[in-house]
Amino acid sequence: MRHVIVGNGVAGATAAAELARRQAREVEIYTAERHPYYFRPRLPYFLAGEISQEDLYVHPPSWYEKRGIKVHQESRVMRLMPDQKRILLADDTEVPYDRLLLATGGVSFVPPIEGAEKKGVFTLRTLDDALAIREYAARCQEAVVIGGGLLGLEAARGLKVLGLSVTTLEFSPRLLPRQLDDEGGAIFRRLIEGLGIGVALKAETKAILGNGEVRGVVLRDGREFPAQMVLIATGVRSNAGLAAEAGLQVERGVVVDERMLSDAPNIYSAGDAASFRGRSWGIIPVARSQALVAAANMAGDNVLYETVVPSNTLKIVGIDLTSAGTVMPEGEEFGEIRRSDPEAGVYKKLVLKDDALVGAIVIGDKALARKLERMVIRKAKLSREEALNASS
Repeated sequence: MRHVIVGNGVAGATAAAELARRQAREVEIYTAERHPYYFRPRLPYFLAGEISQEDLYVHPPSWYEKRGIKVHQESRVMRLMPDQKRILLADDTEVPYDRLLLATGGVSFVPPIEGAEKKGVFTLRTLDDALAIREYAARCQEAVVIGGGLLGLEAARGLKVLGLSVTTLEFSPRLLPRQLDDEGGAIFRRLIEGLGIGVALKAETKAILGNGEVRGVVLRDGREFPAQMVLIATGVRSNAGLAAEAGLQVERGVVVDERMLSDAPNIYSAGDAASFRGRSWGIIPVARSQALVAAANMAGDNVLYETVVPSNTLKIVGIDLTSAGTVMPEGEEFGEIRRSDPEAGVYKKLVLKDDALVGAIVIGDKALARKLERMVIRKAKLSREEALNASS
């Protein structure tokens, strides 16, 4: 039984390890990247020069050899041939498979911004992106990051550590619009600005200025920010092009069932590339969980996927922030408890439903954040009185 995995990110590597653990034979990974599997969330720390390139790599070559996993780097897959149970590589090599996993991840989304093609405009998705940004940053004094989400803020901090003056532009009225409410967002903004990172909200980018090379960014409301470098961090889209071209059902990602199986026989998908019940979360816990389910079924088991509760933890020097579960509820069945201390940079919000904790935001209390995150995941029973005590 030949198990072929396309993609060597967290979903692909997790699935390969699980297949090996289940003693599956002939486990092969094909990836377009020239680097071994690395932990993508650590790229901003590498960008900042805080860790080495070697520190990014998750496993040494011996780890794969010991488990019988073959990794083919710089081996771009150009086409899927489901009818023949083969994939076609860029060098015209055809690779047969018995079970195939599409773990092709995501690609950076670049909005239709005038001037986005200029020299000095980057996205941060791969190690090669980070290497190129570091090299280019050495000639810059000012940078603009378009996007105030998790990646945008981490990247902004990385550029700040490199010595650049950095401004983050966020289209929404607050930073981290998916993870924070207005009150938490205001406190978090103060903390970010305290790190020396500029923040502009309700910032709709009109154009990237410059004659061939970046010299600034102008917003639709006329605000203008000087810069020699622009980093666009406006989200990720599923990299499902191969599947779509092969005729597989694609809606925001490769459509999969509870077994992570697509509508094509013997082809599975997991992680950012997959779409389960109309959602592609783009977060690591989901990618890992889906990869384990896909690998189990590829190995002949019968395992069903259960939706993972979304949870994000952001760590920027001096700031601990966790957002888990339903944090902006709508409906009378929800109850909210808030504790706020803007001067201390502390914010706590607990969301209750039917005497259970279904969501939490915590800024500035690492121990409580860990406790509440675990409780949200299991929807722990919690009365309003107990919630008041927990947040005090």
